Formats: sequence, structure tokens, C-alpha cells
Amino acid sequence: MSIAEVMSTADEKMHKSIEAFKTGLTRIRTGRPSAVLLDHVHVDYYGSMVPISQVANVTLIDSRTLGVAPWEKKMGAVIDKAIRESDLGLNPVSVGELIRIPMPPLSEERRRELTKVVKGESEHAKVAVRNLRREANEHLKKMLKDKEVTEDEEHRAQDDVQKLTDRCIAEIDKLLAAKEQEIMTV
Repeated sequence: MSIAEVMSTADEKMHKSIEAFKTGLTRIRTGRPSAVLLDHVHVDYYGSMVPISQVANVTLIDSRTLGVAPWEKKMGAVIDKAIRESDLGLNPVSVGELIRIPMPPLSEERRRELTKVVKGESEHAKVAVRNLRREANEHLKKMLKDKEVTEDEEHRAQDDVQKLTDRCIAEIDKLLAAKEQEIMTV
């Protein structure tokens, strides 16, 4: 494996960690509804657990309400139950075939709890990026030991890995700040 391959692998994995962090942020509820909010809620569909988006249309009815329109009539009760039992704290209301999900406004205390959760998620993402940095550096040291690269090349490559790590952590911090701002906005 060459230095370029080590760098591209580290870069790819670090960006996957950032994408996983972004996905985790979409699941954290702010005061505004979003169709993505229900992506991790799964329902039993003929013996398979599938996301709600695969058995119903999830839409934004107004600024405080989500609408879920099941494709099959019998799925309405199943979807309603899954949303109630999820960790989102939502209380859906069935109106004919449509399930309306009003978003309760967040209290100041709940907003502060959510910012702590977001900070925890960002720390997990940063730890993942730092672990990837360590793996890349170990690989570079092994290449030096096996005399595949010179010491200068190894030092330059480690500096490049550190710069990549710093960029990724800065991006995580930027995403964290944006999500905290979104949560604290009333």
C-alpha cells in the first residue's frame, strides 16, 4: 500500500464519519417538523421491519405539523403505534386515512438537554476521526519500518494526515454550531 492509498483511505473513512454525524443530527428533533424525523422509526410490514417512508408518504402539512399518508389502509394503526412508541415523544392523531403529527414546542430545559445530546454526538464523531488518524499513522509507521518509505516521506504524510484530521474536526464543529443554533432558536 502506498502513501497515497493510505491518505485516500483515511480521507474516505473520515468523510463517512462526518456523514454518519450528519445523519445522526437529522434524528434530533428541533422545534420544526421535518420528514427526515421519522426515518429511523420502523414498522412491521408483512413480517419485515421497514422505515415509515417505505410504507407511507411523509409530508409537511404546516409549520408545526407532519402528515403521514399510508399507502394501505391497514397500515394506519401500525404506523400510529410505531410513532407513539418511538423515542421522539410525539402524539399522532388519525384523521381519516391521514395521520397528523403535531410538533409540540420545546421548553427551554428540553432545548438545553438536546444541545448536550448534540455535543455528545459531535464528540463521538471526533473520536472516530481521531481513531482513523491513529490507524493511518500506524500504517505509515509500519511502512517506514518495512523500508517502503523514507523518514521524510513518513513525516510529510503524517503532517498531511493531521491536516486532514483538523479539517474534518473543524467541519464537525461547524455542523455542531449550526445544529445548536437551530435547536436554541424559538
